[in-house]
Amino acid sequence: MKPRPKILLVEDDPQVVTALTRVLCDEGYDVIHALDGTKGLSLARSEPCDLVITDFKLPGLSGMELVQNLHDARPRLPVILMTAHGTTDTAIEATKLGAYDYLLKPFEIPDLLALVEKAVASYQVMLEPIDISELSPGHSAIIGKSRAMQKIYKEIGRVASTPTTVLIRGETGTGKELVARAIYQHSDRANKPFITVNCAAIPETLLESELFGHEKGAFTGAEMRRIGRFEQAHQGTIFLDEIGDMSINTQAKLLRVLQEKSIQRVGGKEIIPTDVRIIAATHRDLDTAINAKEFREDLYYRLNVVGITVPPLRQRNDDIPDLTRYFLMRYAIESNVEIPAIHPDAICFLTEQLWPGNVRELENAIRKAFALARGYAIGLEEVRQAVTLSRKPAGNDGSAISGFISDLIGAASRGEIQNAHATVIAAAERELFSQAIKLAHGNQAKAARWLGVSRATMREKLIQFQVHPSL
Repeated sequence: MKPRPKILLVEDDPQVVTALTRVLCDEGYDVIHALDGTKGLSLARSEPCDLVITDFKLPGLSGMELVQNLHDARPRLPVILMTAHGTTDTAIEATKLGAYDYLLKPFEIPDLLALVEKAVASYQVMLEPIDISELSPGHSAIIGKSRAMQKIYKEIGRVASTPTTVLIRGETGTGKELVARAIYQHSDRANKPFITVNCAAIPETLLESELFGHEKGAFTGAEMRRIGRFEQAHQGTIFLDEIGDMSINTQAKLLRVLQEKSIQRVGGKEIIPTDVRIIAATHRDLDTAINAKEFREDLYYRLNVVGITVPPLRQRNDDIPDLTRYFLMRYAIESNVEIPAIHPDAICFLTEQLWPGNVRELENAIRKAFALARGYAIGLEEVRQAVTLSRKPAGNDGSAISGFISDLIGAASRGEIQNAHATVIAAAERELFSQAIKLAHGNQAKAARWLGVSRATMREKLIQFQVHPSL
């Protein structure tokens, strides 16, 4: 079983210590505490911990001094500052010096817990070793002995010790983030921060602020200055995942960062120097995106100083037996049970699949097979069932579609409609385009990209089916 993450709480109010300790322990964390800054620094240096939460005003070392000293001693260790409104500007300065984030008092406990979870996860990502082609229990590994993967390992080794920008390409689920973390861990910046930003998961309107920060009043809701990810990653590495989903406007600002090695916060005029290595990743075909004017060609060449393409699983299916054993070992360790055996015919069946979802889909199937076997040897039946379950959309067994088509053909047989084929195609298209624009929150370019059609086609279909883009 994984050990519980450990949090150091530096706070001079015993009542606050008691209350926060209880809350954090209930959430699965171990808590140690210090009542002053000097003792807190000593504990942070001597006790392994995953996060420091400190008050700003402390006896002995202040919160600012504690951040500075901790960042010098352990640059990757996240520190969350608790501060009153009157010291907000100072807390922001502390964030520039290395603090992970800050909370304004009084704060809501759910806000604290969300920030703690995010900070601990970020720290553990930096520390978790990425083994290469090793069935190592307890942490992540890039598994595979195929020629395609041997090439990837060589490329990681060649590029890791250089300061160059790297672009990692590959289909969804191939393990692009593991490659990025391996590059980071073998680089000379491995003792500095590793910051991950999923460009597809952050709304377009917020991504620029997330990357570069913003000044107070820069936009509605910007009630205070915010330090962006580039400043947090100073002297370290920033991993921009799914960069192909970044808007053209933000791409232009990222290009300027690459050219000038400096940033400006949103709404600010100050030029802030940055020393950050950029590793980017995408599942998109950027050549096609460039031709469609959806990705800047000049940014592409800046990012693709060194390019690594991670092969899909179907091109290295001889790695599937090792991947299967690796996942079974991880689930067994997590469940505190013996590693189950798996029959050769089950392995053979897995090797013959195409795995459109790549390693991520395989992992999902193995997890289900592990659960279905209930500790016994995993046979072909469990694997077949697991693969079927992993590919079946949740809550949709196709009965609605089948029933619709059955009713449609019945109506056609009775002469009630003239063209069943055109009717079902139109109905399917309307649902497809409606769902896409809804999930894209009205962004027609993004919805069109998901469906593999042009923006002109997207607009035409929305007009044809009278679907409003804001649905």
